[in-house]
Amino acid sequence: MSSVKIDKEKCIGCGLCESMCPEVFELRSDGKAYVKNPSGCKSESCNCKDVAASCPVQAITYEE
Repeated sequence: MSSVKIDKEKCIGCGLCESMCPEVFELRSDGKAYVKNPSGCKSESCNCKDVAASCPVQAITYEE
């Protein structure tokens, strides 16, 4: 089973994850990204592995 997590201590709220995969990630009012739908990582429109690799502060971990 795959899992995606965001380290809130590292997250700078840049919004890149949300822009790359809005069905999985969202920015909330505290300025941090959250995983709203982890099962969305399995969709064709979202590659959570690429999103994690693109995070500028390595706040996202994705394990297959």
